[in-house]
Amino acid sequence: MQDKIRLPIELGQAIKRARKEGRLKATDIAARSGRARNVLYRLERGEDVTLASLFDILRAMDLTIRLERLGMPTLEEVTKRFGQDEDEDEDEDEGDAS
Repeated sequence: MQDKIRLPIELGQAIKRARKEGRLKATDIAARSGRARNVLYRLERGEDVTLASLFDILRAMDLTIRLERLGMPTLEEVTKRFGQDEDEDEDEDEGDAS
């Protein structure tokens, strides 16, 4: 997994994706991490959790965090992030024209 994470919601989505791909149950992660299942779900939604909770959950999932220089986002990253907003606006506009 080589996700570039810039926002809390992106971290949450990456953790959720890793959990699903690894076929890990939230109850198992909670038991192994010593954290409530609710903490995992809050993390997956990009909500605030403590750093200790984050690292306990990552450790329970056999994941780690690696830091690197931010740099500029690629065109693909920009399109992925902002292109979706435009598509949604166009869909809403088309619905208004009916």
